[in-house]
Amino acid sequence: MPSASPTIAADALRLSVAPMMDWTDTHCRAFHRVLAPHARLYSEMVHANAVIHGDRDRLLAMDPCEHPVALQLGGSEPGLLAQAARIGADAGFDEINLNCGCPSDRVQAGRFGACLMREPRLVADSVAAMIAACKVPVTVKCRLGVDDDHDFDHFLAFIDAISDAGCRMFVVHARNAWLQGLSPKENREVPPLRYDWAYRLKRERPMLQVVVNGGIADGGEATAHLEHVDGAMLGRAAYHTPWLLHELDVAWFGGTLKSRGDLLRAYRPYVETQLARGVQLKHITRHVLGLFAGQPGGRAFRQVLSEGAHKPGADWALVERALALTERHEVAA
Repeated sequence: MPSASPTIAADALRLSVAPMMDWTDTHCRAFHRVLAPHARLYSEMVHANAVIHGDRDRLLAMDPCEHPVALQLGGSEPGLLAQAARIGADAGFDEINLNCGCPSDRVQAGRFGACLMREPRLVADSVAAMIAACKVPVTVKCRLGVDDDHDFDHFLAFIDAISDAGCRMFVVHARNAWLQGLSPKENREVPPLRYDWAYRLKRERPMLQVVVNGGIADGGEATAHLEHVDGAMLGRAAYHTPWLLHELDVAWFGGTLKSRGDLLRAYRPYVETQLARGVQLKHITRHVLGLFAGQPGGRAFRQVLSEGAHKPGADWALVERALALTERHEVAA
């Protein structure tokens, strides 16, 4: 009988930010932590081979402020995934998540991501090996199925095989992945959302922790999911309108809403530490461009940062200049 993965505290699952390639790097996660002290954060997907053989300082970059933070792995070889999981846990990540949902051609060619939903036994073996290799929770992020799989019992059988291997938490992107004919972007938008499958999974397997992901665009929608599952994972909405993260964190966990300016200034110590290490400002401020989305001065804020952050010597003074434009609008209002 495989050993079970440690469970995650219920409060730690309520609000999370999805792993997003090219977006949720360490600078992004440090910013999201300022906005949402209670959210669970996820790394970009990293292939197990890259973790084992690549530049770990870069691939596993993580600031202590990010906790709790999970490392998402891609791969399909149990031995390599176990080794990478151990490395990730030793590097300080609080959770190791296996990607069974990415539909890109590159991922399919490597036999990982969403195509693994067709190989539940292999995923179960991989999860069992990862659980045996590290002491932190091992979890799975998946879709409802691939292509024309529209059978809930088939989806449930996949979940059961993985839970029998010891996995106790599943993030369900509540739509199918189309492995032919749709781009990764279209796969996030075209296949219809079926949140009811995630809800039904939680009803039929109440011992499992279920977090729903996919298409969650506002606070009311996110809150409604909590009536049915253990948590809501935000993706693009958290990135493009990060203020939503702060609103939800305060609404769900308590506290006082802070101004966007105060939140951004709370990010300053992290930013200046990174600048002192030689990181260019553009790599950091690209993640904050949506903070004033829909607000007076928001366009000018984005313009100042977009045009100036790449210039040699750009520092926090540029951020203050961008903030001043939004505060001028506040005074005028």
